Amino acid sequence: MKPFAFDTTALDTAALARGMRDDACGGYAEFEGWVRNHNEGHAVTRLEYEAFAELAEKEGARIVAEAVQKYGVRRAACVHRIGSLGIGDVAVWVGVSGAHRDEAFRACRYIIDEVKHRVPIWKKEHTVTGDSGWVNCERCAAPSAHEHPDQHAHQHEKNGTLFVPDYSRQIALREVGPQGQARLAAASVLVVGAGGLGVPVLQYLAGAGVGRLGIVDGDQLEPSNLHRQTWYAVADCGRPKAGLAAERVRALNPAVRVEPHALRLDATNADELAAGYDLILDCSDNFATKFLLNDLALRARKPVLFASVYQYEGQLQLVRGDDASTCLRCVWPEATRDGLVGNCAEAGVLGPIPGVLGSLQALEALKFLLGLRGLGADELLLFDLVTLSTQRLRARRAADCPTHASGGTAGSGHSTAAGDDDALEADFTTLDDAVRAGFSLIDVRDARELLAEPLPVEALHLPMSKLLTGASQLDLDARYLLVCATGKRSSAAADLLRSQGLRGCRSLRGGLKRVKTPA
Repeated sequence: MKPFAFDTTALDTAALARGMRDDACGGYAEFEGWVRNHNEGHAVTRLEYEAFAELAEKEGARIVAEAVQKYGVRRAACVHRIGSLGIGDVAVWVGVSGAHRDEAFRACRYIIDEVKHRVPIWKKEHTVTGDSGWVNCERCAAPSAHEHPDQHAHQHEKNGTLFVPDYSRQIALREVGPQGQARLAAASVLVVGAGGLGVPVLQYLAGAGVGRLGIVDGDQLEPSNLHRQTWYAVADCGRPKAGLAAERVRALNPAVRVEPHALRLDATNADELAAGYDLILDCSDNFATKFLLNDLALRARKPVLFASVYQYEGQLQLVRGDDASTCLRCVWPEATRDGLVGNCAEAGVLGPIPGVLGSLQALEALKFLLGLRGLGADELLLFDLVTLSTQRLRARRAADCPTHASGGTAGSGHSTAAGDDDALEADFTTLDDAVRAGFSLIDVRDARELLAEPLPVEALHLPMSKLLTGASQLDLDARYLLVCATGKRSSAAADLLRSQGLRGCRSLRGGLKRVKTPA
């Protein structure tokens, strides 16, 4: 007899009990759950049960094994009906044999309580006035009385009322149903970035009951984040976002297993972090991470759903990770350099913009996990949230894409010009030190930044928009130090200018925030 099984026919409890006989056992406990004719004041006519058998049988067998180990019984089994049941039918049976009655009773109680709370089984109750719709049996289960209170950390009790996750509103959808909900419970998603995009993504995936969520973010919360990352609070500023997001996920849905990683995803840890997840969502704000995940998708044959935001615009793209689908490098063969296009901090953004894109990204992720029609393998969705217009573009798989050809191991990084051994970034304590070292300064900040914080030394002001079109005016043999607020834009610009022959260009490491200013 299997430890846990489903049956579509009436249960022969006498035959099941005979399977529990053991000459070494002196005690036998049995539980039968029957279909009754009433519930909460309503006359019940019949019940229907459904389950995602593959997942449910594994969890049920795990529960029976726990009971055997915990209470030292010899034999234990559970059988649950699925399909349509009439009044008086046996819906669930548990049998336990042990050396003594006490451990048999306790193991039997443990098994039925845990099955009700942990196994993904859905019930529809038919009454004389209609039906209840599909509900998780966990929602109907009373709190367990045996001595392991930590087992049901996914329950919340307030004023004597027990609250558990309730997915009935989405289970009511024909495209979801109990089977779809079980698929979500069995799914795992890695979310890279817990900011403007990541917040709505995590909220909706956790709320939908996705079973396992990984969160990767190396940043700490700043006050400037709060207008678009509204899951957090002012009191949270200074704390790692990954940990904050994990706390919010647990508070929203304690049934979700959440794994925070307070670090930045890079080439040394990407493969390890992504291992074991069904789907990756890119919610980052930099091109380096996006192209790193693109290459990982092809290398690991793992789907990655990308979202990005620029001011009032956004886009979505799914890279499925197979040979036929389009990847980022099919569209942009040379990876875009971070800093050339401003992120939210540099270009500005209204709070709802990433909220809308993150919500759409979460929707596409749920459609993917449920097997519903979503983004195609060669589609790029563009959104203009000023005009509320949408474009669906065809992004063809490039026949000469080097990333496809190499299986994701030959991404084109941002290196300096061949043969140039000078580091791209330079460290200086003050800007005067840079001038004394023979550098001419180029300030790539925009006019607004320059007005708010002018440089204390002479510098050529070439904002990014002018620098990229006016590089021909610069001396190929001169030594230039590019500066900006944080060093990101200046580093990207210096890298690009070097590739155009200006090999004396370098970037101030860490930007103006790191240098000392005169008293």
